[in-house]
Amino acid sequence: MPPITIQPNDRYLTRYYSTIKELRAAQVKPTEGNMRRAFGTLLTGLGRRRKLTLIDEYATQGQGKSHIRPDGALVDEWKRPFAFWEAKDSSDNLYAEIENKKAKGYPLDNIIFEDTVTAVLYQDGYEARRTHIREKNNFAALLTQYLNYKEQARQNFNEAVQSYGEQIRDIATQLKEKIDAAHQDNPEFQRQFDEFMDLCRRSLNPNISIEAVDEMLIQHLMTERIIRRVFDVAHFTQTNVIAAKIEEVIRALTSSYFSRSDFYGSLHRFHQAIEDAAEDLDFSDKQTFINSVYEKFFQGYSVKVADTHGIVYTPQEIVDFMCAAVEEVLETEFGKKLGDEGVVIIDPATGTGNFAVNLLRRAHARNLRSFEDFYKKRLFANEVMLMPYYIASLNIEREYYELTGRAAPFEGLCFVDTLDLARERQMTFLTEANTERVERQKAADINVIIGNPPYNVGQVNENDNNKNRKYDVIDKRIRETYAKDSKATNKNALSDVYVKFFRWATDRLGDRPGIVCYVSNNSFVDQYAFDGMRKHMLEDFDRVYHLDLHGNVRQNPKISGTTHNVFGIQVGVGITLAIRKGQGGAA
Repeated sequence: MPPITIQPNDRYLTRYYSTIKELRAAQVKPTEGNMRRAFGTLLTGLGRRRKLTLIDEYATQGQGKSHIRPDGALVDEWKRPFAFWEAKDSSDNLYAEIENKKAKGYPLDNIIFEDTVTAVLYQDGYEARRTHIREKNNFAALLTQYLNYKEQARQNFNEAVQSYGEQIRDIATQLKEKIDAAHQDNPEFQRQFDEFMDLCRRSLNPNISIEAVDEMLIQHLMTERIIRRVFDVAHFTQTNVIAAKIEEVIRALTSSYFSRSDFYGSLHRFHQAIEDAAEDLDFSDKQTFINSVYEKFFQGYSVKVADTHGIVYTPQEIVDFMCAAVEEVLETEFGKKLGDEGVVIIDPATGTGNFAVNLLRRAHARNLRSFEDFYKKRLFANEVMLMPYYIASLNIEREYYELTGRAAPFEGLCFVDTLDLARERQMTFLTEANTERVERQKAADINVIIGNPPYNVGQVNENDNNKNRKYDVIDKRIRETYAKDSKATNKNALSDVYVKFFRWATDRLGDRPGIVCYVSNNSFVDQYAFDGMRKHMLEDFDRVYHLDLHGNVRQNPKISGTTHNVFGIQVGVGITLAIRKGQGGAA
């Protein structure tokens, strides 16, 4: 994208001056809170020309690991912060306020400090430009410099990503051809693969296809270097209990049929661009960045996989709201704090681990004494897609290290299909270590369930038809409850996987008081086929709250699902908070 120039008569700048004038005329004493929205509107409009989005009250980590919240950040499509903005009152001493923010560790690589009178631009740690805002030519020049910051570096990254997006399917196809050849005439690979395939069928899905397991190998090979480099974990493939098992299969593949170094050479430009882009990010920003990498990887690599598994990460604002809601209910309804003995939490479809990370931050801030036990004994998460499982493991373990200064594996994370856990018989879950984790989780008295269950069909890809996976126990429970008490003739909608997760969560609480908090497809709120589900939720819980986030294209054909829906899907989305205070149980 070529550099842009903001002219003094730019329509957004003209509108800003007009708004400021109106606000000053209407207020006896203008304040930061009342005035800053005008500057936010200015940055929103100008940012669109750079494909940047303004995020208000952007939470990040400052220098010295302090948590800070600038008034705004312009982020790119990869969720990387490109620039920051901090507003102050015109009655404040702007220079003193800037020094105060610098002392708190505010990022100075590209930030504007302003008080509607003066604007000060810092870049690369130093003051780069200062001007009175009323001086239109100078202010326009400051904004131009702000929006063109390190444009060449951004351009190099965007070109590398675009090139990779165009090549990713070809690269994956070439890798699949090598795996297919090894299936035919590499005895050691065949032996290792068959053992792993048998484990997957016993552990994840009895109907899982060879193609789906091949896909796991491809995901591992295409992303393993990024994971190691971005998170600075050189021994990841030896220490992660699932990665180590997959490495055994891949070593057999690379022994004579496949050069790993040559393969990485073909991906070097993309890998390097990702690693360079992440290098200057603090850890919390790396988490957001890698989520976006993960989402775009699957959208480019396999639309079918992305569609089947609901591969869209949960926006941090939603994660934060849901964790705050659970925290408030624990305190107001149960007299408990996050991390307290007796508060046992699970995210059953954790994706890249954002809910667990947020809960850890909150528990550490409010309950330091029991924090270590909470991390090691009372927090659980499950994931069945390989790449997000890897990222979740690193995200959660690194967050614990950031908070405590100590490294410890997160043994609450399981590589497992949550809906399989409804079965009572003893099972092996891929590896001995993973099985031990699953069994510990199954024995835990879970009383808080939070997360974003898959919103489309089955969790594990069975074949190219992407049809629903059958879960005998959960499907039977839905027939006995939601379907049995429904007056609808067509009950197919009850096979949606998010419905199965509501049924599983209710049953998982058993007779215990507890909380279920999901963000999901919200068709169940008002559609006729879900009348039985609504009936049972009212019986199973004392109170059910639902925040409608809208986005249903069928209800409003004039809107675009990808633009007006938080997950870019066609159906409505909502956050459900269900509370059971007394003894209860599934009907």
